[in-house]
Amino acid sequence: MMRAMIRTTAALLLSMGLLMLGNGLQGSLIGLRASQEGFSTQITGILMTGYFFGFLAGSTLTPRIVAQVGHIRVFAALASLASSVVLLHAVFIDPWLWFGMRLVTGFCIAGLFIVAESWLNDSASNATRGQLLSLYMVITTGAMACSQLLLNLADPGSFELFILISVQLSLALLPILLSATPAPSFAAPEHLSLLQLYRSSPLGILGCMGTGMSIGAMLGMGVIYAQQMGLSLSRISLFMGLVFVGGVVLQWPIGSLSDRLDRRRVIFVVTALAALTSLLAVAIAKASTAGLLAVAFLFGGLAFPMYSLCVAHTNDALDPRQMVAASSNLVLAFGIGATIGPSLAAFVMEAVGPDGFFWYLGVVHAVIGVFALYRMTRRSAVPLAEQGLCVPIGSGTSQVVMTMVQETTVGASNEVPEQLTVAERLSKANSDGAQP
Repeated sequence: MMRAMIRTTAALLLSMGLLMLGNGLQGSLIGLRASQEGFSTQITGILMTGYFFGFLAGSTLTPRIVAQVGHIRVFAALASLASSVVLLHAVFIDPWLWFGMRLVTGFCIAGLFIVAESWLNDSASNATRGQLLSLYMVITTGAMACSQLLLNLADPGSFELFILISVQLSLALLPILLSATPAPSFAAPEHLSLLQLYRSSPLGILGCMGTGMSIGAMLGMGVIYAQQMGLSLSRISLFMGLVFVGGVVLQWPIGSLSDRLDRRRVIFVVTALAALTSLLAVAIAKASTAGLLAVAFLFGGLAFPMYSLCVAHTNDALDPRQMVAASSNLVLAFGIGATIGPSLAAFVMEAVGPDGFFWYLGVVHAVIGVFALYRMTRRSAVPLAEQGLCVPIGSGTSQVVMTMVQETTVGASNEVPEQLTVAERLSKANSDGAQP
């Protein structure tokens, strides 16, 4: 079954891998080039938020465009636009033009995600959806990690890396356009308002938003921090790459632990450790480059799984019929935080220096931890037998993958005796999905 799934989705996964190679490299390159061009830290933080504003807009508008034009045309148009816009950064050196270009790029990437992930969703069955999501997360996050190493191929002040990104985004078109797989259907899920979600799970929604503030700052300002700390280009790329590697490696053990314990306690422990790791970075960054790189791995391993934990905790408070309807607003909560993160981190760095980057991250995670403790005093824990699954989610995915996550959670919960463990529920759901 796994081999058949890989065969049917190979072209799609290859396209998304190439897309994330280009997108990951572009985010870090823009930060480094902005610094070389003399943009202030705060201006750089603002222009980096353009991507996340564009991503939110693309997530909202792309389904309407697809309904009018069709998946393949939208995918080709957005990939071509993203490939063209990246080249303009090397031609027009202006922070406000770059903000607009980042906004357009974010819009395009969101649209490409929605179209590609619709194909992914169409390729999944009840029996394979969880495995496919895990494979997709490994490929996309792994590509983001590898993209950081491509910074070493040329001087960030030259044209070459911009051309490489453009080529990668253009090549991402080919596997899907040449695939014989029919275009998928796309149906927007029913809507559940952000206020309704907050009332159901305050910690889940604010946790998603806080995690967006943390990860958005790391993606937008991580390279600026590393550069201001005096790291060489090779060490900067390694610093950023290790953040993503940590996010992949620790995603499953943390998620599995949260399926066996009160999820709020796991959220508290993980976010508290992320806050302590941030303080450790402040303490050792100037003394040990190796120590800072180790902290990058550990921080990524703690911060990135927080998104999955908060989504799973939100689902624990919802009726299965509400979970799919909650998809778009779970993405929205993360996206709002991600638009705030880079500019806030830049403001702190401007005020207190590069150490302000990890001070900012530490405060964000400390606030999430304090709120988790508060919520534990306001509501009793969900019984373990009633907790859903914690499904791995990569940062920056669209509402289509979030819908797949919700469907996986619902499938693992439906018509299964309450006394079964989470692992047994997943096994039962998978076996049911495999039946004709």
